[in-house]
Parts: sequence; C-alpha cells; structure tokens
Amino acid sequence: MAENTRRLPIGVQSFESLREGGYIYVDKTRYIYDLIHSSKQYFLSRPRRFGKSLFLSTLAAYWEGRQELFEGLAITELEKDNEEAWQPYPVFYFDFNGENYQGGTLLEEVLDKKVSEWEARYGCKEQGTLSGRFKNLLVTASEKTGKGCVVLVDEYDKPLLEVLENNELEEHNKAVFKGFFGTLKSYDKYLQFVFITGVTKFSKVSIFSDLNHLDDISLHQRYAGICGLTEAEVEETFAPEIEDMAQRQGLSHDNCLAELRKMYDGYHFHPQGEGIYNPFSLLKAFDEKELGAYWFSTGTPTFLVRRLKAMHFDVRQFTQKTLETNDRMLSDYRADNPNPLPLLYQTGYLTIVDYDQRARLYTLGFPNEEVKYGFLESLLPEYAPEAGSGNGKDIFALRRRILAGDTEGMKDILTALFASIPYTTNDAPFEHYFQSVLYMVFTLLGQFVQCEVRSSRGRADCIVETDDFVYIFEFKVDKPAQEALQQIEDKGYADPFASGSRQVFKIGVSFDSGQRNLAQWLVEV
Repeated sequence: MAENTRRLPIGVQSFESLREGGYIYVDKTRYIYDLIHSSKQYFLSRPRRFGKSLFLSTLAAYWEGRQELFEGLAITELEKDNEEAWQPYPVFYFDFNGENYQGGTLLEEVLDKKVSEWEARYGCKEQGTLSGRFKNLLVTASEKTGKGCVVLVDEYDKPLLEVLENNELEEHNKAVFKGFFGTLKSYDKYLQFVFITGVTKFSKVSIFSDLNHLDDISLHQRYAGICGLTEAEVEETFAPEIEDMAQRQGLSHDNCLAELRKMYDGYHFHPQGEGIYNPFSLLKAFDEKELGAYWFSTGTPTFLVRRLKAMHFDVRQFTQKTLETNDRMLSDYRADNPNPLPLLYQTGYLTIVDYDQRARLYTLGFPNEEVKYGFLESLLPEYAPEAGSGNGKDIFALRRRILAGDTEGMKDILTALFASIPYTTNDAPFEHYFQSVLYMVFTLLGQFVQCEVRSSRGRADCIVETDDFVYIFEFKVDKPAQEALQQIEDKGYADPFASGSRQVFKIGVSFDSGQRNLAQWLVEV
C-alpha cells in the first residue's frame, strides 16, 4: 500500500493559505453560521495551539465576502437563501501572536502599526491618541462602506501572559488595553461583529469589565467543539492517516485509534460536551507517525511550575479527583489569585472530568497522557533537581534498574533524588516533599511499567510490575523500615502475586525528616 501524502495543516493559521494550498480542512464553518445569526459580540477561551487563530482567520474571510474560499463547506449551503450573505465588511483583525511585549511601549508599537495600516486604507489622519485614532477609524470605515465594522482579536492576552512576573509591565499593558479596546463599548453602533480569543479571561481588564455584554462561549455546550477535533471528525477526516500510522506502529486500526485517544483526546469544555483531541499534537503524530509529546514540547509552563511549588500545592490531587471549582472561577483569572486551578484549566493542563450539577462544582484532572506526563516531568526537577540532570540518577535510570531487578541501584537513585531536595528554613516540611516526589516519580514510571500509587486504604503505598518482577513498596517517615516491611507482611500485600512466576520484592523504606533524606532501605524476596 502506497504511503498517504495528503497535506496536513500543521501550524497553518491562515484560512486562505489552507484552502488555496490544498491542505486537509475539518469543516468548522457551521459554527460561524451559528455565531453570526445568534449574537454580535463574543469571547472564546481555549488553550494555545488549539486552532483559535485559524478559526479567526476563517471568520475574517467570511466577513470579507470571500465566498470562493468556502466552496463545498457547510456554511455555503446554510447561507444559500440569505441574500445579504457574502457582502464585504470592514474587518479589523488584531493578531497578538508572534510579537515581543517585554518592553515598556512594545504593545503600543504593535497597535500603532496596525492602526496606521488601516488609516492609510480608509484615508484617516494619523493624529491623536491610539484610542482616539481607533475610534475615528471605526467611524470613518463604517461611514465610507455603509456597513458596521468587524473587530477580530486573536490571543488578546499574550501581552499580559508574557509579562505575568513583571507586575509593573502587566499593569501598563492592562492600561493600554483599557484605553484602546474600551472604544468598543461606546462605539457599538459602528460595529457589526466582535470576536475575541485568548487563553485566559483576565478579570479587571477593560476588555471584560467595560465590555460586559461580550457573550463568553468558552463553557457553552453548543460551542464545545468549535476548536480542536472530536473523535467523529478524526475518524471521518483522517482515516488514511490513522491507517498509515497503524501500519508504522504495527497496530490494528482500532488499537491505533485507542493509543491516539489515550495520548491526545480528553479535553472537555462543557460537562456534557464531546471529548476533544488536541489538534496540533494529533496532526504532528500523523505527520511523524509517532506518539510524541508535541504540544507540550512547544512551551514549558515554567511560571505555573514555580507557582505550584511556591504555594506547596499537593500534586497528588492531580489524579485523585479532588480538584474542584465552580464556573465563575473557571471563567475568570486574576494574577493575584492564590488558586492555580483557573489558569491550569484555561492553559490546557487540566480539563473537566466530572460535574456535580446540584453543587455546580467541576472536578478537574489531566486530559490525557501527553499532558499528565509532560507536566509532571516539568514539575519534578523543581522539587528534586537531580531528577532532570541526566547524570544517571533520573527517572530513566530508575526505570532501567527496575527492569533489571536491581534493588540496590534503585535505592541509590532514590537516595540521590532526595538528597537533591533544596532546603531552606522557610520551606515546606520535608513530608510535603517526600510525598510529592514519590508521587511524581512513580506516576512518571507509569509510562514504562505498570505502576499503581496507593489510592485507597488497605493497599501498599506503591506496586510496580514488570514482565519479570513485582515490587511492593511501603514508605515511612521517622519510623523504622522494618515497620514498613512488617506492614507488607501483616496486610498480605504480596498475596495476589504468590502464585505467579515473577519474582516479588517487598521493600520497606524509611525517610528521616530531620536529615531530609532516605534513611533505611530493607528488601525481602
């Protein structure tokens, strides 16, 4: 069978380039029809690289009246009886991607460049403040064309997210937004349509406090699939790519789809909404025919990682279904909010996994394995620097020792990991580090071997299984390792494996909170 050579739109954010370049397109134009015939001004939050820019580019092409680009798509049929469709409107498209906002006036320079281009197009004079020039532009364009203006804002929050750790610059950029986009509220009569996207919805930013009539569709069931890919879309559109990847990986079609689902599916933007695949990672996987961590490798959440460590967040909650919040918290983000859940959700590291309708509480968790393992790999070196050093004392070295049945080597690696934990008098108690590091280490091992960290009473703290060995761990703090071994024996943790052919290791480990290290390691076979 010849290899499929269809063009995958990896990183293609222009609807025009996608359609004219012969790329595969998953038709999202029914959402455009719904939006323009339902309301007037919208906000949509989705994680980075989730298709927001392409969707805005598609909206721009629609409002510019470029009907030829939509041939064969759903909106052409939906608009066939609408005599007012495909008329060109003045479109003002702000794209805040690909710019640097680390300087004091860089945001103003980006806005000035865009406004100057449009002033030249519509014959406006370049005079006055930025906000005044934008107001004049809206009035002039509307009067000259006889139509309302369309304002599209892509990744509005990039100038804010990029400077989160610089309070002065963040406040400066907020003030710039307040002066500039506050125009949209007072000049509503000159507007036909407004659509704003971002990762986060910052509270106390004029774009939301002034534009309180923006329809936030981020958690709306009807628009849950507006960006990203549903499983039906994946199977219908990418059948040849799934087949190619299945052959490369030596899997059946169904097993290949199951692996893709486990790795890239799982985003939910409404409790009853369909599961959504990360589009960037899925396309990269199809292109390379490998299950890689593509989305995660494009940006490490260093700010989030540092914040979680600084607040002594219990990372075990990530997989214990105890992370709960309400819709108000999910929709708003404040930089001074000590709760990291809204930002973790909006940036795509957590998603909705359950919903209590009576209490109106969302339960959050990792959407898929790409995010779970990628995030914990980024977090672990903050707690134990040796974990990311690549010096033979990391998670990969631990895996090799486990596969080899080398319990002494395992002890050496864990001892080195805990010895690297930074110590300050103001830091969290050792038990917090002890629990967090163990949770992350053994959860990460789950990529390579069957590993279960204790989630209920009556089970060993951790059980690791390979083809040849079973390791049963019990951990104690400031208590003898012998006590841990005795608990394994008394509770019968090894009994389920007694009749098998694999060698069973019972391992009791004691940690010393005073010395902040692994103190004792006892093994029974």
